[in-house]
Amino acid sequence: QVQLVESGGGSVQHGGSLRLSCVVSGDTGPNTCMAWFRQAPGKEREGVATFYTDDKSTHYIDSVKGRFTISQDNTKNTLFLQMNSLKPEDTSMYYCAAGRAYLESWCYPGANVFRHWGQGTQVTVSS
Repeated sequence: QVQLVESGGGSVQHGGSLRLSCVVSGDTGPNTCMAWFRQAPGKEREGVATFYTDDKSTHYIDSVKGRFTISQDNTKNTLFLQMNSLKPEDTSMYYCAAGRAYLESWCYPGANVFRHWGQGTQVTVSS
């Protein structure tokens, strides 16, 4: 049973930084696509960034490129999202997700491979 638990959310001012963490328990196996999603009130959930565990390749949506960095620690137990230069439009509930992707090309923010989800952590950016 795979479980994902996020932490690190909070309230910051425009231009500030936060680092989100997602502790992974259970064996996700090889060919795993890890991701961070977000959902603001009244909006659809959107994938923000992905990390493919086999080759550590990453993908980002355009609105966060150059500001956010997704990474995994060497034990593969924790997924991070470093968020810099935060903007009010980044305000959302952020979720960690994991799923099987047999090819790296299947692992991207809009993919439909994610079967395991965390409970989320709130990020609020004030102007």
